[in-house]
This record gives sequence, C-alpha cells and structure tokens, in this order.
Amino acid sequence: MLNLFKKRPKSKEIEFGFKEEIEPQEALLDALSEREDLTFQRRLEVPLKKKTLQIFSLLFFLLIFLFFFKSFQFQIIGYQEFLALSKKNYQKTYTKRADRGVIYDRNLTQLVFNDLSFDLICQKEDLPKDQKARILKQVSEIIKENQESLEERIKNSVSSEVLISENLDHETLILLEAKINELPGFVIEKNIKRLYEKGPLFSNLIGFLGRVEKDELTKSPEYSMIDYIGKSGLEKSYEEILKGEKEKILVEKDVRDREISRNKISEAKSGKSLVLWMDAELQKKSEEALLTSLKNSGAKSGVVVAIDPKTGGILAQVSLPSFDNNLFFQKLSAEEWSKILNDPLNPFFNRVISGTYPTGSTIKPLMASAALQEKIILPTKQIFCEGEIEVKNPWFPDQPWIFHDWTVHGLTDIRKAIAESCNVYFYTIGGGFDGISGLGEDRIKKYLELFGWGMLTGIDIPGEKPGLIPDKTWKKEHFEIQEQKTWLPGDTYNLSIGQGYLSITPLQVVASFVPIANGGKLLKPRLVQKIIEGSKTSFATLKEFKPEVVRENFIDQKNLKIVREGMRDAVIYGSSHILNNLPVKAAAKTGTAQTSKKGYFHNWVTVFAPYDDPQIVITVLIENVPEEQVAALPVAKEILNWYFTR
Repeated sequence: MLNLFKKRPKSKEIEFGFKEEIEPQEALLDALSEREDLTFQRRLEVPLKKKTLQIFSLLFFLLIFLFFFKSFQFQIIGYQEFLALSKKNYQKTYTKRADRGVIYDRNLTQLVFNDLSFDLICQKEDLPKDQKARILKQVSEIIKENQESLEERIKNSVSSEVLISENLDHETLILLEAKINELPGFVIEKNIKRLYEKGPLFSNLIGFLGRVEKDELTKSPEYSMIDYIGKSGLEKSYEEILKGEKEKILVEKDVRDREISRNKISEAKSGKSLVLWMDAELQKKSEEALLTSLKNSGAKSGVVVAIDPKTGGILAQVSLPSFDNNLFFQKLSAEEWSKILNDPLNPFFNRVISGTYPTGSTIKPLMASAALQEKIILPTKQIFCEGEIEVKNPWFPDQPWIFHDWTVHGLTDIRKAIAESCNVYFYTIGGGFDGISGLGEDRIKKYLELFGWGMLTGIDIPGEKPGLIPDKTWKKEHFEIQEQKTWLPGDTYNLSIGQGYLSITPLQVVASFVPIANGGKLLKPRLVQKIIEGSKTSFATLKEFKPEVVRENFIDQKNLKIVREGMRDAVIYGSSHILNNLPVKAAAKTGTAQTSKKGYFHNWVTVFAPYDDPQIVITVLIENVPEEQVAALPVAKEILNWYFTR
C-alpha cells in the first residue's frame, strides 16, 4: 500500500514519498540546502584555525597526563600512606595499661605496691572541631584550669593523646564521670600509681617512675606520652620485666564518629615481679645506725653497703641523705620541687654506686695481697717503723721527701701492719725503701684492677661510676701545667696508702673484700635474686640469677690466709678492737682518708663475719667527718651485733 501526500505551493512544488521514516536532521539539512542564504551556510562550515587546534590539543594532552600522574601518585607512590590515612578515618587502636610487677625482699616482704588512680586524657583526633570551644570550657571549669591554657597545651602537644590531669582527686573524678558523655574527645583512664613502702629507706635502690619523655618515646614507640616509665634504680634497669603488656582494642567508626565495631586485639599481661637478695630489716637497721653516727659526729652524709660473700647478692644498700620516691606521685608546688632538687646534699645521688672517694688505709689488705703474690716481701719479714720515712729528692738533694705515719709502730710484719694500719710498712712495699724494691705504680694498679677497683662492677642498677686508679698516662693527660704532668715517687707512696688521686666507690670497696673473705672469688654484685610471676603466696620462678664469678685464684690461698689473719688481728688488738665483743668472730680494716676540706676526713671500715665462715661483708663510709673521729666503726658494730643476735 502506497501512502502519498501531495501539496503544490505557488512558488515550488514539493513532493514527499515516504518509503521509510525521515530523521529530523535529514529534514533540517534538506531545508538548509535549499536556502539561498550562503552566508549562513559558510558560517556552519568554517574550520578552526590551526593554532587554536594546537593549543586545544596541548591542553587536552596536558590534562590527560596530569590525570594519569595523580592516579599513579595516589595508587602507587603514596599507596601505603593514603591507605593508612584512610584506615585512620574509621579505625583506631586504643590501649589499656597492664598492672606493673612489684618488688619483694629476700623474705618476700613486699616493698612496692600498685594503687589505682585515674587520669583525664584528651584524644585530639576525637575532639570535634564544631564543639571544641564548648567542651574545653566545661573541662576547664571542672579541673579549675584556664581555658586558654588548656587549649594551648592540647594544641602544642606532639602526641595524639594529651595528659590533662593526673591522679584525679575524688571530687573531680565524680564530676568528670557525670559529664564525660558530654565531652567527646576526653576520656578517664585507669592508671597504676606506685606506692613505695618506707620510700626514703629504699629510694636510691628501687628508684621511681616518671612520665615518658620525647627521647624515650623515640627509642620505645610502644609507649605513649601519658605512660609511666622507670627513671632510676631497679624501676629503670628492669623496666622491660616490670612493665607488662597493654591490652589493645581496635575500634571502627563511621564518618560521623559513630562506633561500628570494637574488637580486642590482645589481652593485657601483668608485669613480672622481682625478688631481691636484700634483707629489708637489715636495710632498716643499717639506716638507723648510720643516722645515729651522722648525728653524733656532725657529718651530713654516708653509706652502708653489705654483700653476701657466697653469692654476690647485695643484702643492704643505704645512701644518706635520701629522698621519698612517693613524691613523684604527689602534687607539689614549683617551690617545693625546687627545694628538693637544689638541696646541696643531693639526696638523689646514690653514693654507694656513684660516689667516688680516696679510700685511705682500706687499701692495705689489697696492697698486702699484691706484695705477697709478687714476693716483694716475706710474711715474716719485719720492717722497723719510727713514724716516717725519708726519701731522697733527685732534683733537690738538700730537700728530701718526708712521708709520715700516724704513730710509731716499731718492728712490724705484714699481719701487724694490717692490724695497726702501719703507713711506713705500706710505703715500703708500695714505693720501695731501705733495700726493698716495692711494687711500683704499674703493679699496684694491676692488682687493684684484679680486685675490681677503677672499673664498673656491673651491678644491676644504672648510674654506677668506674672510679679512678691514677697512673703516669692519666697524670700526663689530666694536667695542663708541665710540672704537674710528671709522675713522682710521692704519687706512688700516696697511692700505697689510699691517698692522692685515687677515687673509688663504696661498692667497689665492699666487692673487693669478697675474695679475701671467701677464699679467692671476685663475684659480680647483684640486687635481684630472681624474677617471678604471680603473687608471693603462689608464684612461678621464671629466672634465677646464679652467683657470677668475675675472676678467681688471682691471689694464692696461702697469701689470702695471711691477709685474713692480719684483719682478724685488727679486731683482736688493732685499729678495729671495738668489734672484738661481737657475738661472732669478725675481721676488719679501717681507713681514714684526707679530703680537700681541711680538718675533715672520710671515715671507712670494712668488716666480714663470722671469721671462719663469712656470711656478710659490710662497708661503712661517712663523708667529711670533723677531725679524726671514729664514726664508721660504731655503725658496723651496731649492725653486726643486731644481725647475729636477732
């Protein structure tokens, strides 16, 4: 069937024969082609200029390149970074602190406790910007802190978690708990506050905790700025053992900060605990005896350190004056802190391990051991002591050197020299005199080092100093004036009796008498006996520290026996005779060392007992005793009398 439609206009005749449908653009083009308006026709068909096309193409390819470059940057170069940022938008790991391990003495008397406390923490990333002013205003009113100051603290913190207020008091805690749901970005966190039993008594040994600092955070990223970390003593050296492991929780949130899920990644694990070699009652008695002597002598500072000669375990360690390590969990004013920190007696200074002093005659049993070992003198050889020796001066023959003794001893063998502390005898075996060659400074230093002087003992708390045994090299490097650089005979004679430039810690002194007491074994001093897990009524031993021999048999047994006999004679009739009425037999050596302060002396004594089977070696040092008072011996006597009769 043919559908025809015919129309005959006056000007032209148009005939439509529809064999198929006509598209609109075809009709438009036909209409345009029949028009005689050539201007319009040219306008549709005018081509772009070549320069315009080039610019357009350049921009197009530039955009395409930029698109691919950014895609490469986001998906390849910065993939990990952007992935982390993306996850951070909806995932965050929160931690809860574990209970810290505690510390016991050898009898499982607990010395350190954990007490519950609460801190207010600002989690900066969770603090909504649109509510920030309102929230900070409310918090500042509750904790009674200026709002601007609070905002500045949060802004300047390098950590995402900011400690706002620690150890919250009861009233503030109640107010915060009532409002905490209205304070997004702020949380109340449970914390463990350390309670140190009789803080000042053990503070230089146990140490204390403090907030993590920036440099510590760099070394140990598992901590945050709101965590506590050991700052001194056992708290620092056994930080990894005591701290435990935090509980970790992964929280997922949507873009509106609404919690989607909460998953526990790991459980909290309590820290392990320490059992010390220390006897808490002996520590207490040592402090009491030392305080009494300081009061009676007018001195201000001193030390008591006791060691087990069979194990190397430290039984007591007192350094006075001391400090209360509980102060670090109290709110003190700036003035109060300044007073503590600027105390001229420096209570934070552990004199047992860090104080270095001339030893005076305490050196003599070690010198005797060296001389016998090197066969400088026979034990039966007697030297006549008339109170001094006169040594030729090669530079000025008419001005001989005179080295004095504290008294005239007459004929003296090695046992009597130890017992009565005869300087002339030790000048002779040390520097040489009257036909006896003497050890000389090199061999003196060699044997003192064998006994552990002038080097770190390796005790398991930080802050130990090595001390100093002077020699020719040291003197040459230490002094600037040429005349002072030369090692003189007088330096050797002074070193022989523990004077001059010699500077040794009390810990080195007590440790050096251990091989004399136990028959030849120098042991490493140690505070911790074992590491345990659990409570004192039910625990498992994870690690036990066995006695560690540093060296042995460097002095023959027969020579050590002679030295022990000389120390025993010191108690029977010599310089330590006030110890002769102890419940057990003891052996001792005293020392009085000159100081730079005229009229003041460091007063020493080292004792071991019982004589036939030593169980304890104890060293007492009292600093800057006015005149030559006997200050250290009464301390040792009181302690040992109590120790063997309790």
